[in-house]
Amino acid sequence: MSNNVTTTANRRSRIRATARATVAPPAGDIGLGMLPDLIGYHVRLAQMAVFADFERSLGALALSPGLFGLLIIIEVNPGLRQIQLAEAARLDRSTLVPALDKLEARTLVERRAAPDDRRSNGLFLTTSGTALLQRAKRIVRDHERRIAGTLSAEEREILVRCLDRLAPEILGS
Repeated sequence: MSNNVTTTANRRSRIRATARATVAPPAGDIGLGMLPDLIGYHVRLAQMAVFADFERSLGALALSPGLFGLLIIIEVNPGLRQIQLAEAARLDRSTLVPALDKLEARTLVERRAAPDDRRSNGLFLTTSGTALLQRAKRIVRDHERRIAGTLSAEEREILVRCLDRLAPEILGS
């Protein structure tokens, strides 16, 4: 084995051992059974930690990770139709419409009739939406540095690739 492969294997072994050791029972002697061996369990714990930090970071702006994601997609695709946004954000209509209603009520997003099809709406950030999103992006960059702070650049890339492989049908692979 090359040193690189050996180092990676040793690091994986340490990570697994650390993960098992750090997933302590929530209270007293409550066992977790097979949970520490499940990928989904660790993904959920990581998601909870990431979302909690996101909330602490962006709480004053009243933006959830989902609303932030919608604003980002609208920002880079001005005039995007609602159905296209739903597809890009992997949301169904019953979830997307209330989220857009919230953003519109806060005057962060506006729906405009599409010039080529007045039955469908194009989505645009408002001036206040653009300003809020610029503030939020700075905060989210700090949040990302904080949550990934214990990972090297290589480990971060590996983590993202591994997570992407867990749901290839969502990512179009």
